[in-house]
Amino acid sequence: VYVWDMDETLVLLNSLLKSSYAEAFNGLKDAQKGVEMGRMWENLILQICDDYFFYEQIENYNKPFLDALAQYDDGRDLSDYDFNQDELDDANKKKLAYRHRVIAQKYLQGLQNILDQETIKHWDELYDKTDEYTDRWLSSAQTFLKEHVNVLVTSGSLIPSLVKCLLFRLDSLIVYSSWEVGKIQCFRWIKERFPNVRFCVFGDGWEECEAAEIMRWPFVKIDPRPHRFPGLTLTTVSHYFSVVY
Repeated sequence: VYVWDMDETLVLLNSLLKSSYAEAFNGLKDAQKGVEMGRMWENLILQICDDYFFYEQIENYNKPFLDALAQYDDGRDLSDYDFNQDELDDANKKKLAYRHRVIAQKYLQGLQNILDQETIKHWDELYDKTDEYTDRWLSSAQTFLKEHVNVLVTSGSLIPSLVKCLLFRLDSLIVYSSWEVGKIQCFRWIKERFPNVRFCVFGDGWEECEAAEIMRWPFVKIDPRPHRFPGLTLTTVSHYFSVVY
């Protein structure tokens, strides 16, 4: 099982907005172009979160994973349910569970079945432009994920992270948010979910590195150089496995 930190590993966003991605290339990349693309991604993520994933309503009720409230869901038919009039609050776990159920359905459905043609066109063009700018980082990451079981752990909140997954074409990955619980807790849940297998962690930060060490899992650091997409190969990863296992 490959355990991925999302931001700046599979998904480039902050490094585009802050120009740190461009800076790693010593003037070979147009930093302003990266910033503009980052802003377009940011706007698209927020628009989809609010329009389709109840983000305005549940922003303050972050959960570590989509099934976290499943026990409160009574299975009610939600086809005529009015989510704008049910007076959601944190005390009512059932109302929150309903939203999570709908979000999970939309997540599995994919954005192609939700968005209008104009938004899809804008999204496709932005993806292609970003992929070209980053030397095919995004599409190479996508290809790499076709191997093995992949789980994503993000320090961001759950709903925007799910939307990012969809927008960056990392569809149907299992996602955990370590926002409140920390990465080590998420790693323990993942180990429970997948017993008796080997794990490898990929990320760019100290927290997932430290958590991997505690779990005694190999850790591959991703950054613009040297371990990056499209330069990362399964051969490289197998060296990390051979050291730990």
